[in-house]
Amino acid sequence: MDKQENNHFNNYELSDTILSALKVLGYQTPTEIQKSVIPVMLSGANVLSKAPTGSGKTAAFAIPVCENVIWEENLPQALILEPTRELTEQVRDEVFFIGRLKRLKVAAVYGGFPIDKQIQTLKQKSHIIVGTPGRVMDHIRRETLKLSQVRWVVIDEADLMLDMGFADEVKEILAQVPEHAGISLFSATLKPEICRLTEGFMQEAVTVACDAQQEEEPAIEQKLYETEPDDKYDTFIRALKLENPESAIIFCGTREMVNVLFQKLRRNRIFCGMLHGDMEQKERLKTVNAFRRGGFRFLIATDVAARGIDFKDITHVFNYDFPTGRETYVHRIGRTGRNGKTGTAVSLVCEEDLRMLKMVEEFTGRTFEIGKCPEVEQAAEKKFWASQRAKTEVKTQNGSGFTKEIMRLSIGGGRKSKIRANDIVATICSIEGVEVTDIGIIDIRDSLSYVEILNRKGALVLEALQNKTLKGKVRKVKSVRAPGMI
Repeated sequence: MDKQENNHFNNYELSDTILSALKVLGYQTPTEIQKSVIPVMLSGANVLSKAPTGSGKTAAFAIPVCENVIWEENLPQALILEPTRELTEQVRDEVFFIGRLKRLKVAAVYGGFPIDKQIQTLKQKSHIIVGTPGRVMDHIRRETLKLSQVRWVVIDEADLMLDMGFADEVKEILAQVPEHAGISLFSATLKPEICRLTEGFMQEAVTVACDAQQEEEPAIEQKLYETEPDDKYDTFIRALKLENPESAIIFCGTREMVNVLFQKLRRNRIFCGMLHGDMEQKERLKTVNAFRRGGFRFLIATDVAARGIDFKDITHVFNYDFPTGRETYVHRIGRTGRNGKTGTAVSLVCEEDLRMLKMVEEFTGRTFEIGKCPEVEQAAEKKFWASQRAKTEVKTQNGSGFTKEIMRLSIGGGRKSKIRANDIVATICSIEGVEVTDIGIIDIRDSLSYVEILNRKGALVLEALQNKTLKGKVRKVKSVRAPGMI
């Protein structure tokens, strides 16, 4: 990469392993927020950042954190706080991929999953912890999460953190980290109450403001259709057929409405998925991953999906229920028209929504025309149903480029077989042509162990381990997918 302009990642003082990972992930030109935040965090300064969703802020803090983490240290060195479970998984994956060639262990902790499994993970080497405030505090109280070596704390989506009532937990966590730890806060807005989150904990922060909203807004065509409550579903179906989206998020105001609309569409043989807070956590993550990889084209969701969760290449957003907040409207339609692409936002407006629409107009500085949704002509009808029958294209997953360099192996046997990381390292290093630097992240569980083999030596190790003994026994070894590559 050339160094003529200050817009490439190799202009920063980053190690070859981090630069190589960024290249595999397709990072070439830093976004505005990355240009502003990366050098400040690399210098060790605290950051107070106004950064809207979709601006690239995760990489902005993940790159300097991964760069500064020391591999040899066993206790966590960085703590990233997220308001929701889905965001925790998403950010964990991105941080994991950025630090992957550096062999960094990134653990996710949040409610909805058995805490004993998380405790077993935290007993192993973990360089970076990503978690929700409630579950992080739970681990701190149980003394299963030790913060004595934490040098970086990131509070992500701080405005949503406040909305969800996590202010006390965040302050309690900040009181537990060492005084010398750097603290960075990222939020879509920097209202006084958000800045007060870190009051007394973060001094001399560099304030960074990146307002991408105005840049992105013209990329989104906004259509508003009037409807009566009793006719809303029919109006929506007409709009859906007319637009015939490649990939769409359909927002409803309540969990109950998500369920109702999901059932109605399924009865009409329109395949879709749904996402709301009453679903089991495993089901929610399964839905998010299925939608990301193109398992279905339409996702019906409450506003849990409007904030932070990154779905690539969304062509349309539908407001089946008009949002009840001005900023919610902006967050919802911001799911489309991202990264230089265009998108369409379609909103259904009942008479009871007109007051909120007026507030949205004042907030965005735009005036919207409300029209009637046209009837669907036969050609459009046929095209819609043909696309419904067509097989969806599987989307490339983030981090898939690592598969050429890295192979993840599962080994039959774990803690119950008294297998330790040193046992796995010794066995693999006994293979001719393999060195300790070829061994990546090791994750030992009750009955299984996982190890990543670097430098394109996975096939060699996989073949050799079929006949080698580990703890006095030949183990079943096979290649498996890595986290985030479902």
